[in-house]
Amino acid sequence: MDLVRYGLDIIVHLDKHLGLVIQHYGFWTHLLLFVILFCETGLVITPFLPGDSLLFAAGAFAALGSLDLTWLALSLPLAAMIGDSSNYWIGRITGPKVFSSGESRLLNRKHLERTHRFYLKYGGKTVIIARFMPIVRTFAPFVAGVGAMAYRRFILYSIGGSIGWVLIFILGGYFFGNIPVVKANFTLVILAIIVISLCPGIIEYVRGRCREGASESGC
Repeated sequence: MDLVRYGLDIIVHLDKHLGLVIQHYGFWTHLLLFVILFCETGLVITPFLPGDSLLFAAGAFAALGSLDLTWLALSLPLAAMIGDSSNYWIGRITGPKVFSSGESRLLNRKHLERTHRFYLKYGGKTVIIARFMPIVRTFAPFVAGVGAMAYRRFILYSIGGSIGWVLIFILGGYFFGNIPVVKANFTLVILAIIVISLCPGIIEYVRGRCREGASESGC
């Protein structure tokens, strides 16, 4: 049981354990990163997996020569795009039942509804905007499928968002991840990235609450 917990901790917090994984698995770490990124976007039940912070950490290790930057830049956007497509079709096939049924043990209905509101506000651009928002990016392709967005339109947004998201964070880690002050406080930097990534969602949530209770709270 302890071994299982340890394995799950490494997967969920791979951004913090990446150095250890590279020591044990070398080049095969690229495959693990591919799988993690695919699951974070492609499986609507795994929004807890690391994304932004993992990409930043991977970029930092690529700068040290421990990972191959070209492989990261080519494979990880592909993982995100394949994940988007998988999640889109899951939503297209099963989504209507989810929204018409009651609470689900696997899906957080509040997250689905929040993502749906994003689509109402931003339309197809939500696929790109959501890329930079943890949790929302996991549900965005699913909701696009539920809403029957044309797949051709969806995949164009997905390609642009995936490439931009991956390259921004990988190159950020590559160029800044090994600066002495960043390297000495790497855990704090990772936490900061997570907090900053959550900010747009928190702001949107607060705005939504203010709009709902404007007449009473005076927001």
